[in-house]
Amino acid sequence: MKNDENKAYCAVDFAFQRIGGKYRGRTLWYLNEDKVLRYGELKRLLKGITTKMLTQTLRELEQDGLVSRKVYLEVPPKVEYALTPAGLELIPIIDTLRQWADRRILENPVNGEKIEC
Repeated sequence: MKNDENKAYCAVDFAFQRIGGKYRGRTLWYLNEDKVLRYGELKRLLKGITTKMLTQTLRELEQDGLVSRKVYLEVPPKVEYALTPAGLELIPIIDTLRQWADRRILENPVNGEKIEC
């Protein structure tokens, strides 16, 4: 987290500051499913994300210790992203949230495109 505005005041705040937001949970989920993904692969999976937002999301997840970034010294540059052990700990929690949302969506369908995760 960058500044004191985002300072966590309780454990729930702390957790949601790390996984909250439009793309963080899905990024973690896709990295779990595929184990290792390159930037372009993540961009294709995260429908609607801009280059700037993907870069920012990955940097923040890396700073929070949830995602690791491995750079290969070759031309063209190759960078791979994977979950850290702390990121892997979140997957059962994200899956529980996904299951909860699936039940709520069945009860009260939402308008718009449903994206599989």
